[in-house]
Formats: sequence, C-alpha cells, structure tokens
Amino acid sequence: MPALLGPEIRRRRTAVGLSQQRLAARVEADQGLISKIETGVKVPSPRLLRALDDALHAEGDLVDLHCQEIRAGSGAHDDVRSRKQKEMVTMAAHRAREFALSHQATLTAETIEQVYDDVRTLAVAYPKQPLADLLGSLAGVQDTLFSLLEQRRKPAQAQQLYLLAGVTGGLLGKAAHDLSVPHAAMTHARTAYVCAEHADHDGLRAWIRGLQSLIAYWSGRPHEALRYAQTGATFAASSGGTVAVWLPLNEARAWAALRNVEETRAAIGKAERAWEQVTADELDEIGGMCTFSRARQSYYAADALNWHPTEADAAETYSTQAVDAYSDTNRPEWAFGDQAGSHTGLALSRIARGDLDGAADAITPVLGLVPGQRINGIVHSVQRLHAAIAHSELGADPAARNLQEEIETFTRTPAAALPR
Repeated sequence: MPALLGPEIRRRRTAVGLSQQRLAARVEADQGLISKIETGVKVPSPRLLRALDDALHAEGDLVDLHCQEIRAGSGAHDDVRSRKQKEMVTMAAHRAREFALSHQATLTAETIEQVYDDVRTLAVAYPKQPLADLLGSLAGVQDTLFSLLEQRRKPAQAQQLYLLAGVTGGLLGKAAHDLSVPHAAMTHARTAYVCAEHADHDGLRAWIRGLQSLIAYWSGRPHEALRYAQTGATFAASSGGTVAVWLPLNEARAWAALRNVEETRAAIGKAERAWEQVTADELDEIGGMCTFSRARQSYYAADALNWHPTEADAAETYSTQAVDAYSDTNRPEWAFGDQAGSHTGLALSRIARGDLDGAADAITPVLGLVPGQRINGIVHSVQRLHAAIAHSELGADPAARNLQEEIETFTRTPAAALPR
C-alpha cells in the first residue's frame, strides 16, 4: 500500500504544478522527506498526511488511502485471520449456550494437567499479545473442556475442569468484548458463571461478576456495571484473592459514570483497604488476566476520577503511577491495553487542567498502536479524549484540532473493523 499512497501524492502534486520543494514548504517539511514519501520509503505522520491532503486539495482521499494502507499492512494472512475473529467468538458463544442449556451436573474428570497448563498459558498471554494470535487457541481449549465435561468424571476432578472452563469462558467473553460483540461477551460470561457454580468457586464467581461489570461499563450501562460489581463483592470476600480489589474499582468506575464523586472516592478507598486482606487464590496462581495488580489499581482509579473535573489532580497522580508501572514491558503485570488506558487517562487529566502539549505527549504512544491492538476499551477511551478536547477551552486551538484529527484517523481502524 505505500506504493499506492506515494504515487498518488506525486500524481496530485504534479497535477497542480507543484515541485517537491514547494510542496514541502507548504506543509513545513523537508523536500527529502517528501521524496521518500512519494517513493514509498517513508509513510507520513497523521499530522503531515492531513497537511498534504489539504495542500493538494485531496478532500480526505489521501487520509482514506492511508487507512487502506494500515488495513493491508498486516498482509493477506493476517487479513484472513481478522475476518474470522467476530465469527469465531460468535460460534463459540453458540457452543457455550448449548452447553449451558443441555448440561447435567453428574460428570467426573481425568487428569487435566495439560489443559490446566494450556489455560494458564492463555491467561498470561492474553493481556500481552494481539487477540488474533490467541483466539483460535482459546476456542479450541474451551471445546476440549466442554467435551471432557460432557463425559462422566470423578467429582473432584470435574470441579477442577469446571474451574478451567469458567476461566476460559471468561477469557472468550473478554475477547468478544474487545471485538465489540457485547451480546456474545455476555453469553460467554453467563456460561462461565454456570461453570463457577458447578465448581463452587467463590473466586471464580467474583471474577466473572467483575468481567460482566467491565463489559457493561464499556457498553455504556453504568447501573448494570454497578450491580455486577456489588453482587460479586460477597464472593470476593470469601475467596481472599485479588479480585476483592478489582470489584470495588469496577464499582468506582460505574459510580463515576453516574457522576457520583463521593461514591467514586469511597469505592477507591475500599479497594485500597482490600489489599490488607488479600491472600492469593487459585485464580491468582493462574495469573495474567485472572489476577489484579497495583498497576491496574492505579489505572482504574485514574479512569474513574477522570469523569470528575474536580478530581483532575488526583487522576493525574494515579495515571502517572500507572504509566510508570507499565513502562517496563518485562514486568509480569504488563498489559498493552492497560498501558494504553493509563496513557489515555494521563492525557484526559492534562486536558482537564488545560495542558494540551502534555496531553499530546501522553496519547502519542497509544495512537501508534497497530490495528490489531486497538481493542474496544482503548478505542472508547481515545474517543472519550476526543470529546474532552471538544468540550474544553482548548477546542478552538489549531493544535487541538490536529490532535482530534489524529484520534479520528486512529479510530477508523479498530481491531473489530479490520477486513473480514
């Protein structure tokens, strides 16, 4: 695709009688850079692309062509995988529904060490890798677990299989959410909760309620998000795991979306105090998506407080802590989604206090994410930043408009909208 964008820029430049040097002067760039762009050696930044589009009177055609370049950048093989993602989570949701409706609780189990390792590997990999790399394996492990549970097994081992099936279902629910398929996400979550009931595992019950709260929050249903977070709290208290910290932070975000600053602060305080009672449970031992960290706590607290303009300073403090914690990709708790959310939270808090340059610096790493990592929560967070700029006193600043244009370019190619 760079071979198409570059020649199109050259064609339009020559059509209006501009030399590379004169075009470079109009867009405040070097003539050498224009030459490299036209030959496909370099790809223009979003700001430069918009400037080129304006200078050549392309009326958005160059921006659209750049979006096509991004879509094609992963290659034909990745495009095929991307087209199958929504179809795969939906098919898995149908399988989950059939299981939940037809299952009988009289099953036994056999040795499950291998499938446990499979589930643990996927749980740890999920927050670190693009969804396209994991989705097929997730669906395959779920099918294996369902097949094992549909045979007669020893009760104690069946209980462990249910735990693993619940975790896998929760991961698939998160996958469907990340791909903007909320109905399939809730279907997976409900079936995972059925597994938690059969496993009689309070930690898993609480974790699934947290997942349902997350799905509802990003779907714009804060009352539902609040209900799930609160109903999971009793189970979390019994489990003793880090989910007891996650649930009140989900509650904090729901209260924040409902514009209740007092309850937001109270829920954040509740999460902080919960650490005093935490003892690792089976989900924490699995790790990855199944456990909660101090870094995620800072990210969630900032996300909640950013709903309230009066809390901008506290939100910036939490965001800075989260950005620092996620700066090291070698840390076990590192997650590209949480890292992006932390940067977006920092940008939001800086917009609230009128620091446009600081907000642009904070959001730049997020706008560089490849399309396969532009999951639902990240896209919604970046759109929230776009709206915050529009509603702030900075909205009329040309630099603010440029940043909004970069955000619009970014959101044109989310993971859920890749060619299918």
